Amino acid sequence: MDSTDILSLLFIALSLSADCFAVALGGCVSIAKLKYIQVFRTALAFGAAQSIMPLIGWLIGSTVINFIAGFDHWVAFGLLSAVGGRMIWEAFHEKDADQKSVDITRGILLFTLALATSIDSLAVGLSFAFIQVNILYACLIIGVTAFIITNLGFYLGRKAGHVLGQRAKIAGGIILIGIGLRVLLSHLLG
Repeated sequence: MDSTDILSLLFIALSLSADCFAVALGGCVSIAKLKYIQVFRTALAFGAAQSIMPLIGWLIGSTVINFIAGFDHWVAFGLLSAVGGRMIWEAFHEKDADQKSVDITRGILLFTLALATSIDSLAVGLSFAFIQVNILYACLIIGVTAFIITNLGFYLGRKAGHVLGQRAKIAGGIILIGIGLRVLLSHLLG
């Protein structure tokens, strides 16, 4: 794996972590006294979900790769662009949730948020099957990055407020679209 691929994986991981960042940023506002164990538990759940979902997507993609090998670069481009486009759209169209006191760091709410923030990782994992990525390495990078970014989201949430969440989603969406375009162009021109 060359440095370009590692850099691409890191950018993908950062993009996929944008939802984790936004949830942590917004969620910490609703918790009066946030303890580190709450932050750790949430970051661990988000990181685990972010690392498992690409593996599931990759397993699904690996079963159909022989059927679409001739246009797999278009599939990878389409999936990454769709995920990136959805992230950008959501950044501009999300409605502010009621600001009631909700602890997002435990129970069914934590599980639901971990699953919801990792759906994009499933689609990215599907695209990984078409571009020959070391899936275990990719899952590790994505999971660790999500863990770190979630911690950062909680930290900055106390400092900067809700504004960064939307900008993080926009940047993440643009990066995913750019990486999808790079995959497409490298196949068409290479």
